[in-house]
Formats: sequence, C-alpha cells, structure tokens
Amino acid sequence: MAEYKLAVTTADEAFAGTYDRIYVTLFGTEGESKRTQLDNVEAGEIEKEPFLLNPEDKWFCSKVALTTPENDVILFPCHRWLSRGDPVELRGGRATKLFEDDHSLLIDLRKKELLRRQATYQWKTYAEGLPYISNFKDSSELPDEMCFNFKYRSERFISKQTTNAELVLKGLKDSTDQWKDLEAMKKVFSINKTPISEYVCEHWMEDAFYGYQFLNATNPNVICRCSKLPSNFPVTEEMVKAFLEDGSSLQIEMMKGNIFICDYKNMDGLPTREDKGAPLPLTPGLCLFYMNSEEKLMPIAIQLNQQPSEENAIYLRCDPETDWLLAKIFLKNADTLLNQAVYHLLNTHLLAEVFAIATLRCLPGIHPIYKLLMPHFRYTLQLNVQGREQLGPGGIMAESTLATEGITELMRRAHAQTTYNSLCLPENIAARGLESVPNYYYRDDGLKLWDIITSFVKEIVRHYYPSDSDVCKDTELQAWVSDIFTHGFLGNESSGIPATFLNVEEVIKYITMVIFTVSAQHAAVHGGQFDYHSWMPNNPPVLRKAPPTTKGNSTMETILETLPNKGITARCLATAWMLSQRFDFVPLGSYRDECFDEAAPKQMIKAFQEELSRLRDSVAKRNSELPVPYNYLNPAEIENSTYV
Repeated sequence: MAEYKLAVTTADEAFAGTYDRIYVTLFGTEGESKRTQLDNVEAGEIEKEPFLLNPEDKWFCSKVALTTPENDVILFPCHRWLSRGDPVELRGGRATKLFEDDHSLLIDLRKKELLRRQATYQWKTYAEGLPYISNFKDSSELPDEMCFNFKYRSERFISKQTTNAELVLKGLKDSTDQWKDLEAMKKVFSINKTPISEYVCEHWMEDAFYGYQFLNATNPNVICRCSKLPSNFPVTEEMVKAFLEDGSSLQIEMMKGNIFICDYKNMDGLPTREDKGAPLPLTPGLCLFYMNSEEKLMPIAIQLNQQPSEENAIYLRCDPETDWLLAKIFLKNADTLLNQAVYHLLNTHLLAEVFAIATLRCLPGIHPIYKLLMPHFRYTLQLNVQGREQLGPGGIMAESTLATEGITELMRRAHAQTTYNSLCLPENIAARGLESVPNYYYRDDGLKLWDIITSFVKEIVRHYYPSDSDVCKDTELQAWVSDIFTHGFLGNESSGIPATFLNVEEVIKYITMVIFTVSAQHAAVHGGQFDYHSWMPNNPPVLRKAPPTTKGNSTMETILETLPNKGITARCLATAWMLSQRFDFVPLGSYRDECFDEAAPKQMIKAFQEELSRLRDSVAKRNSELPVPYNYLNPAEIENSTYV
C-alpha cells in the first residue's frame, strides 16, 4: 500500500493555531484516499471538526507539503482561515492554465473554486463614472484571510490611541481657535516629527523648495513641460523677464525646454463644503515654473482661477511677500486635494481593489497569474472598505474643502480621462515632456523600478506562456483582463486599456502596470504624507478665507485667518501621522506566502529581490548626498501592496 506523508504548516502569526481535529482527503487520478485525521495526488481536501466541546476555534493553514512514495514533494498552498464544517479543496504542484488540465476532476475543481469566489466577491457600483467596488458593506463581512491580522490591528490601535491622547492632553482636538502665529503651530506635536518634516517647516516659504516639491513630494504627477502658454493664462514677457537669465525671454526659454506648468483645470467649478453657511474657497489655478541655470525649479507666475479677469490677478515672484506666499498656499490647497482624490484614492486604492476582485473572481488558485499577483493585494479590500466609511459624513474628508460630493465629481472627471499611457510610467513621463528635467528623483527611481518589475514579470510570464497562442487560449486570463476593463475602466475604448490579450508582450506590460500601481506608485503618492503635509501651511486640505482680488492688501494676519484652525490642523496632522506608520510591513518583492511549487519561479523571485536590493543601495548612496533625501521609491520602503 502506497504511503503519502503530509507536513501541515500553521501561519506564523498570533491566534493562527487550533485545538480542533483536522482531517484530510487526497484526490488523484486513481481515486481518493479515506478521510484521515492528522495527528502528531493531485488535489486534496482539508476540513476541521471541534475537539470535545471547545467553542469555534478558527485555524489559519499556511500550506501543506505532500511527500509521495517516490519522495517527490508537492506544495499545496492554502493561506486561509478554516472554520468548522467548511472543507477547503487545495490544488498542488505546478501552476497550470485551464487548457492544460486534462482530467475532469481538476477542471471541476477549478470551476467550483471560481463559482464559490464569485458568490463571495461581487461587484457593486460606487458612483456613476467611477470604478466598481466590492460588495462588502463593512469589514465584518470580509472573508477572514482578507482582513488585517492581529499584529496589524494591535499596532494600528496603539498608534491611533497614542496620537489621539496627545491631542486631547494638549486641548487641540476640538479647538476652533485660530492660530495666533506660525511659531505656535510648530508646537502641535512634540514627538511626531521626521527630518524631512522639520526641513519642510523651516524651508516651506522658499521658492526653490516650493518648486522641488512638484517633482519629488507627494504629487509628482501634474507638472508638465510647457511649450505654449494656455490662452487663459496671459503671462506676458514683461511680467517674468526679471526672473529669467539675462537677455533671455519666456519664448526662448520655452523653446529650450526650461518652462513648466501645473494646470488644475479639472477642479474648476467643483462643489465645495459649506462652512458657517458659505461655500469654502477652491482655486483651480495655474502655475508657471522656470528651471534656472542652477537646476532649481522656480515658480514665477500663479493665477488662482481659470478665467483671467481684473479680479483674478497673476501673482509674480516680485509681488509683496505675503501676496506671493498666499498665492502659493492656495495653489498647494488645490494640489493637495487633487493628489488625495485622484492620484492616491482613485489611481491606486480603487484600481487596486478592481485588480484584486477581478483576480479573485476570474483566476483559480492554481493559475500562475493568481500566484504572482495575490501577495500584492494583501489587506487592500479591508483597507478600502474601512476607508469608504471614513470618507462619509463625519469622516476625515469632512475636514477638506471638497468633502464627499466634490471629491466624487473630481474623481469622475479624472477617471474619464484615464489612459493606459497615464498608468504606465515610461509613457506618462514622455507625455509630460519630463524625460530630461534634472533632480526628478520620482522619475529616476520609478523608471528603474518599472524596468526591474518588467524583467521579473517577463521571466514569469514567458515561463508559463511560451507562445502567443498560449495567451489567446487561456480563457481565464482573458476573462480577468475583460473583467478589469469592464468594471475598472468602464469599457472606455478610447483609454487604450486592453480588454483582451493577443500576445505575450501585452500580458507582460499589463501585469507590470498592475504591480507597479499597487506597490511603487502607491508608495510615491502616499509615503511622504507626514513629511510634507504635517506642516499645515505647506499642504493645507482646507482654506477658510477666499483669496484677495487685488494685490497689496494681504498681511501675515490674512494668512493665519485663511489657514485651518487649531482643531482641523491637529486632526489632519494626526491622520497624516497614522497614514505614515507601517503596520506588519512587507517590502516589495517579499513573497511571505509561498505559492509557487516549481524551482524556476522561485529562482526568478530570488533574482527579482536581488535587483531590488541593488536599487536600494543605489538610492541610499544618492540620498546620502542630498539635502532632502527622496526615499519613497526605495524598494526597502515600498510595501508589496496598497495596504495603508
């Protein structure tokens, strides 16, 4: 009689073990084994029953390793919680596509797995014109394996309680008082600070540092090279001549490629939150920058609204100091709102949820692309479900200028303009004309990461798809990309986003985009929130007073009246601190959940990690020579998934 040996592994985390009885049944081409209790092949089924009268005792099974009579070891990944009376069927061995399974048992297992998942993970409309979301109303409805583990929950709870306690003790959390001076604002937190947040606090008024932030802070996505001024931004040669090189002109500098622009036209006309019966101000402005001979990006002209008029002045560097500072603050308010709503929430969190749900609905656990991608969706669903609760009335977005209605409309406008090129960093950088702008570390590190991820994905994909025909006949893969196109990009053919795959190269690029979006791109727009947003005047999410309509009338008192009050400042700072924390952190390229059984993909993962390690060292060396390090795309600082 043949003997099969099983090694069953419990996940290495708190409360993952169980006292219950565990039973296993092996299925193979020659039949199935008897149901056997575990004490001290092609597929298998695991189930648990209570031990004596113990209450429900869930168990997190990490994996099962089966040793055959021929001493071959077959991996059965599980990575899920098991409950009583809920048997789990596992596939072991090499990752396969549907057309490679030649036994009715294996085909039936795939179909049953997807039917169960499709019943659990369903699409739901979020808002018209936006990506669909999961059907879960709150995190209690989520399957346990999609939820935060004990380590994550406890670390997050402690951090939140500590931060809130400090605010309460200082009497700031609910204060409606206005700040009397900027020095008092510096004392909000005495403990929570970083070297960069301190640098921002000291240098935020400087034009060179202001320009630097549009390349390397939390929103490096808007700035473009400017070869022709928009017709609604009537900056004249005379206005800016004094800020350019001697003897040069605006036209000459545009031809040289030294003029750049940020245009917030997508925010024009958005509804804003009311405060004391009046709508809060929002300035969907334009800003012109000049890259000088010292390779410093300098703001030289700001118009705070889209339509030029006598009451919509163009502010210049030579204007009175407080006028110019106030104009920069108003522009940063628009930039902050755009970053949080579009580049952070929409383009990373909501897209990550779409990618995750489509993967769960369309790809069985034995599929190679499922094995590759699922580690990049860890905690994404619970984070988004909880985030939507916080976006509602009384949530964190109630502190901002736009609140829920304005944010939804802004995301709707942006999503209608989303293209495949905008999601693929090399094309995105080229479209904005930023291939050669100096000191653009987001671009430099991002393109290197894109190439490293591409090389890794190429190895994995070509290993499992040797030919284009393999791609075309993989109906599960085609269903996956179609599901994303339909529910994520709403069938928008003009976006250039694939609805089907015709060849291997298309699969490689698309999966690179998915992994980059949920890991590196999220890190770029999320990682610096405390560094750059904790000093409220630098990135205010709300302003209380409308901008002046004429120059020469503002003072520092005007700025203090415009900035958020003490309570909003403190609460937003606390949120930024929480968002900057890393709970149960897993860096990019670390696949803690072993999914692949073959030696080849394991070696590819190892090579991927080595490339990331080399980039980490390179970034660290460069940062050691910079006054303001750029560390958000350091592989050691990038989480494997969109998880916080």
